[in-house]
Amino acid sequence: MRLVIVLVALVFFQNISAQNSEEQKLKSKINAFFEAFHEKDTSKLKELVHPKIIMHTISITLEGKSNFKQEDFEVFLRTVVSIPETTQFEEKLLSFNIQRDRTMANVWTPYEFWVNDEFSHCGVNSFQLIKEKDDWKILYIIDTRHRDGCAQ
Repeated sequence: MRLVIVLVALVFFQNISAQNSEEQKLKSKINAFFEAFHEKDTSKLKELVHPKIIMHTISITLEGKSNFKQEDFEVFLRTVVSIPETTQFEEKLLSFNIQRDRTMANVWTPYEFWVNDEFSHCGVNSFQLIKEKDDWKILYIIDTRHRDGCAQ
């Protein structure tokens, strides 16, 4: 009986360890995306995403009106490289909420966006990732952008 309990515990902890390892890979993938974004490294950004990536954004006006639009990834890349060298920007991720089922994952990251050390806006990113050939790729990004209700 004791052997059965030990084996069950071993399998349980091994499963938890594997789950934590996958969550760490997902968190690292999202952090790598923002490192490349801040460095304006479009080659690295392309490596991190799936070739069929889809991007959406929901901006919310001060009056509470919601504007939903699709963003083309190539346009996003051109926008990133067009940011002047004199402009410093940082998207600060506040936390990670990761949900995963085998080869599909969702990473939810509330954030604050800063430009030249001044607060710009806040919101939430939702990343959908898929695992192909033991590598996670970002397939879908949707985010919200607003100024009200931020911690600032």
